Amino acid sequence: MSERHEGHIDLMLSDVVMPAMSGRKLHEQLAPKRPKMKILFMSGYTDDTVVQHGVETRQVAFLPKTFEPKALLAKVREVLGRSVGKS
Repeated sequence: MSERHEGHIDLMLSDVVMPAMSGRKLHEQLAPKRPKMKILFMSGYTDDTVVQHGVETRQVAFLPKTFEPKALLAKVREVLGRSVGKS
């Protein structure tokens, strides 16, 4: 989908643990063509499992599952550099 999309992509929201490839691997594939794209990882797994998939939660934008829609919105705005009160 990213290759077919000609416009800018501001944010990639990805689970860390997925069946075909990890979120980290997905980001590594997309980053060379979309270097300005920011990333927000999420996971319901423990920190140990997330680290085993190549994501250090203290070094990246991360949202633990389960979360409320307001928490997701706040985190997305934080990652994109927008305050919660702005559009």
